[in-house]
Amino acid sequence: MSENAVEAQNGHTEEVENGIHNYSGESEWVRPDNPVTLERLEWFRDQKLGLMMHWGPYSQIGMVESWTLSDEDSDWARNDVDWTNDYEEMKREYFALNKTFNPIRFEPGKWAEAAADGGFKYLIFTTKHHDGFCMWDTHTTDYRITGSDTPFHAHRYADVCKQVFDSFRDKGLAIAAYFSKADWHTPSYWAPGMERGRHMWRGPSYDPQEHPHLWEKFVSFTHEQIMELMTRYGRIDILWLDAGWVREGGRVSQDIRLGELVERARQTQPWLLSADRTVGGAYENYVTPEQTIPDRPLNVPWESCITIGTSFSFGFEDKYKSARRLVHILMEVVAKGGNLALNVGPQPDGRLPKGALRSMKELGAWMKAYGEAVYGTRICAPYFTSGCAFTRKGDIVYCTYLYASEDAQVSEFLTVPYTEAASSVELVGTDEAVSYTQDGSGLTLRLPASQLSGGTPIAHVFRIQS
Repeated sequence: MSENAVEAQNGHTEEVENGIHNYSGESEWVRPDNPVTLERLEWFRDQKLGLMMHWGPYSQIGMVESWTLSDEDSDWARNDVDWTNDYEEMKREYFALNKTFNPIRFEPGKWAEAAADGGFKYLIFTTKHHDGFCMWDTHTTDYRITGSDTPFHAHRYADVCKQVFDSFRDKGLAIAAYFSKADWHTPSYWAPGMERGRHMWRGPSYDPQEHPHLWEKFVSFTHEQIMELMTRYGRIDILWLDAGWVREGGRVSQDIRLGELVERARQTQPWLLSADRTVGGAYENYVTPEQTIPDRPLNVPWESCITIGTSFSFGFEDKYKSARRLVHILMEVVAKGGNLALNVGPQPDGRLPKGALRSMKELGAWMKAYGEAVYGTRICAPYFTSGCAFTRKGDIVYCTYLYASEDAQVSEFLTVPYTEAASSVELVGTDEAVSYTQDGSGLTLRLPASQLSGGTPIAHVFRIQS
């Protein structure tokens, strides 16, 4: 999808287009009856800004993660496969990328420091994508970062999930474990010699109803992997589940008994939120639009995952969004009641790309100055309109007046469409009083003289006392 946020339909669909999942509608969200989960959802809604990271052996080839393996998705996922027309060989080459994955420049402490400085409050890290490669020291498969075939296995940071989770917790960030419910490497999901032959799709190679013993093996495998993460890797705040086609019902029913698994996990991690994305129901505690912003506010907890570049995994020639663009995306998301999960794809050598780091640092500087209009806020009419993002905290309303470009003109008088009675207005960042008039169309604000020179800011943020 394009850099600009694309509006999606608000109804549920399990379909995936070009690797982008649609998202569940408000009607499919089920309010938890567990008071701890409800409390944690309020915590989640306070955070506003999360860092998402897709990283694995696929980062070496600078292509979309996992999806090249699915023959049914070949019309878009293999656009960058320019070295062969033998796609069975290509799959073998992809699955062998673990044998060359050696990110010796990986320093998890630097990642965590950059995230904290960038204003991020939680991390969503890919423990396993659809290709089945595990970024933790699992006992369920040798296809893992600590496996003997992976040269990084002898490194002091080899258990990547442990190192990342511990480093980010040390900086005060919460942890979300991204986990794909599909696994295209394990023979209990993509089993050779089954009905589909060699032509694979994103689901299993067989009908689970016709091969219940094989399916049960996969369910047990999945439960064991998730419980490893839940019991051996410290506090996990969110279980972030991808592969929404792995669900009861649908094109091929794939019941992994998720409710049983989540409740078991909550015996160890009672605070755990579950994001069973695009499925709806009791274990999709919040909704997750992908590369899109809803066209209106949502009255359920939600989080939009959007890339800092153009793709989720690392690309060698990727272009990164400016701080101005990121602030505009963030404020639209927050004004509509959501969190922004900003995805950064680390390089194959273990470093974060310089362009991404620069944008993160600039975003963090803006958040340090204006974060009071973001963190801990809730939606407030008129939400996001006329280039203004409105948020509320108690009896204070924040209006973030966004400038589209560095060439945009800063006028002495600004009109914002806020029609509720105001008793005072201040400029966030300087605390200067702002003179204003108010009529039926909104507030007309007069910027202090100090704001009329020195270039075009990303935004002016106003504190309106109601």
